[in-house]
Amino acid sequence: MEYQSGFGNEFASEAVAGALPVGQNSPQKVPFGLYAEQLSGSAFTAPRGHNRRSWVYRLRPSAAHRAFESMPGGTLCSGPFADPATPNRLRWSPLSIPAEPTDFLAGLFTLGGNGSPAQAAGTAVHLYVANRSMDAAFFNSDGELVIVPQLGRLRIVTELGVLEIAPGEIAVLPRGVRVRVVLLDGEARGYVGENYGAPFRLPELGPIGSNGLANPRDFLAPVAAFEDLDTPTRLVQKFQGALWQTTLEHSPFDVVAWHGNYTPYKYDLARFNTINTVSFDHPDPSIFTVLTSPSDTPGTANCDFVIFPPRWMVAEGTFRPPWFHRNIMSELMGLVRGAYDAKAEGFVPGGASLHNCMNAHGPDRASYDKAVAADLAPYKLTDTLAFMFETRWVISPTRAAMASPALQPDYDAAWASFAKAQLP
Repeated sequence: MEYQSGFGNEFASEAVAGALPVGQNSPQKVPFGLYAEQLSGSAFTAPRGHNRRSWVYRLRPSAAHRAFESMPGGTLCSGPFADPATPNRLRWSPLSIPAEPTDFLAGLFTLGGNGSPAQAAGTAVHLYVANRSMDAAFFNSDGELVIVPQLGRLRIVTELGVLEIAPGEIAVLPRGVRVRVVLLDGEARGYVGENYGAPFRLPELGPIGSNGLANPRDFLAPVAAFEDLDTPTRLVQKFQGALWQTTLEHSPFDVVAWHGNYTPYKYDLARFNTINTVSFDHPDPSIFTVLTSPSDTPGTANCDFVIFPPRWMVAEGTFRPPWFHRNIMSELMGLVRGAYDAKAEGFVPGGASLHNCMNAHGPDRASYDKAVAADLAPYKLTDTLAFMFETRWVISPTRAAMASPALQPDYDAAWASFAKAQLP
């Protein structure tokens, strides 16, 4: 696959030479009779550094379609989340691949979320399981999507080109961009973060300096590719938490050329430059932040996407796994591969856990015992990739998530066997 490198860059791409207008976004006559359309991911008046928009030049106007009609949402839902939040720690086993034909959209299962797309604030986290490719097209009017595969490669066809991702990579799909998800390995499972707030951006580096964490050049945007198909295509959108559908008489992926900085992109998580201690004490998890959606409170995210990748552990005199903690932020974790260093069992690839605001959590007994007895020589964590969607608001689990057989009823037992400390 061909890609363009950089985060938030002003890209330009054409699938047919001469299709991209030169020097003007909407000339009176676009080359080849194409139709000019601006796709805006921010308010027109947003500051230049935060303004996100792309111009696309397509075979047909995207406005040419019949009215949308409401359709069932299945196990996909959205804010405002009416179900009450719970202070209890929750953990789910992986969802099974369904026996019946299920595509990416039909296989979305909402674990929980907060906020509301109507207020442009908050987030939701979904699981997905699928065993066939989509034949419909889909776009999300509520927020941008972060797709985190755990099983199976995906080809994501978008209006601006094609992305291919495998477990260990992510794709970010901007609000409103039309996509079709194709399975490359027959079966697929993973996670989807849905961000209603400010678009994800790279975190500030501050005292870290000019290098470290995710580097802009490692983010890849697609190049122009288009379908010239005059066959009926179902188009589904998620709007204010509900699904709506219409039928086009052609493929919606008919953008011949485009330029701008409002683009889908992919990122290989193995390229994340992990920052860690070389003296003592376990650092805060904020050093593992790949992307952040800021809120109106400086330093407090609407949502952070954080990873825990393979890395060297060299801290002296230190309890090296994540410590026991109570956090003002709420955390929903997933595991792509391997084991997480704070959980010896129960938290497995494809599963998830939820620890809401100020509710205590940390290593289970087996992980604790192993850590306090470990030889503190330099040690490399390998074959692991966990991640977290961390958000300023409490996450309300859905009724389907609370009723799912994947919900583990005995999660609290992870901390049940700790003995009382003995004072002298």
